[in-house]
Amino acid sequence: MKYLDDAMKRDLATRLNSATVHIGRALRRPDAGEDLAAEHRSALGVVYFAGPIRMGTLAAAERVGAPAMTRTVGILERAGLVRRETDAEDSRAVRIRATPKGTRVVREGRDERVRRIASALRRMPRPARARLATAVGDLEALITELERGD
Repeated sequence: MKYLDDAMKRDLATRLNSATVHIGRALRRPDAGEDLAAEHRSALGVVYFAGPIRMGTLAAAERVGAPAMTRTVGILERAGLVRRETDAEDSRAVRIRATPKGTRVVREGRDERVRRIASALRRMPRPARARLATAVGDLEALITELERGD
């Protein structure tokens, strides 16, 4: 019985992995005409939602090293999406802040993804939407657990 339980867990984990990859791929579209790689859009999103943010904190949030994040921030800066500013608490440090253009890119991208998901949800049968609404809470708890690490 334990083997079946482990096999069922592995199957569920495989299906969840596949579903998240496919959802991300289905929703992937350049935001507001910006031709940004996924990792750059992700970093911009962190800056928008958590910013202004120190470079090291941003790198940790994105799970990359400081050199990679420095390159990413440089790309975002050249695109006019973020700017560096002196940290008010430590003048040796900088914080990264989304510019108005960066803010627009994040908001428009999020709004478009939400619109597309809502449209797909409207086409689903009501009982399926109800099950999905319940499952979202479980997914949020799973994300919290995954963020804690193994």
